Amino acid sequence: MRVIPLQSGSAGNCIYIESSGVSLLIDAGISGKRAKERLAACGRDIARVDALIVSHDHADHVSCAGIFHRKFGMPLYISEKTLRAARASRDQGTLREVRHFRPGDAFRIGALTVETIPTPHDGADGSAFVIDDGAVRLGIFTDLGHVFGALERALSSVDAALLESNYDPAMLEDGSYPAALKKRIRGKGGHLSNLEAAELAAAHGGRLAWLCLAHLSGENNTPALALRAHREVLGAGFSLHVADRYAAGPVLELPAPS
Repeated sequence: MRVIPLQSGSAGNCIYIESSGVSLLIDAGISGKRAKERLAACGRDIARVDALIVSHDHADHVSCAGIFHRKFGMPLYISEKTLRAARASRDQGTLREVRHFRPGDAFRIGALTVETIPTPHDGADGSAFVIDDGAVRLGIFTDLGHVFGALERALSSVDAALLESNYDPAMLEDGSYPAALKKRIRGKGGHLSNLEAAELAAAHGGRLAWLCLAHLSGENNTPALALRAHREVLGAGFSLHVADRYAAGPVLELPAPS
């Protein structure tokens, strides 16, 4: 299995996954042009992607879903509530091949099983995901709200994960965000801090070959702070990566190269 975060953060999210002859995109919060160019730079053709799966209705995850669907001919997997909310906030255009799931469902796309996990993030009907190719399991855990039991169980079941590590508490507290927004980010429907993510991984990530820190805030975090927080908890030898806010990469593999 190979994984390429094409972009991760509040400016837009899109993750490419390939295994067993199947390729997927998780979320479409960047333009079709950028997604196509970034995949091409990694030797992949976006027109060959088998499906687009959308996690929730926030613009940084769904804004270009209709464009991806029509321009690149990929079926759209999305919950009914998420699609309604997405259409209410932004015209998605004509959608001809939509396959609805309910958070908590599992479904097949070719040789891959996609397990969906309802999240308490403050979207309309959000999901995290586990992608299983029969040999390895990958977690896509962002926009989580807070740590919850199903998330802990899912993390304990995967061999690698992209995990939200959104903010540094001191940067958030001292930053320029209004008090209501700070409360929302720290709250039950917001995001995980660096320390919360690191402690979650330490407690439930015993199978992890690597962890890619994702959805870092541009205003309230830095890659260096996120990595330091995780290394202090997980140890210097733990395999850590950071998904870029404005570019593709790193290209990650499972099983991890020895």
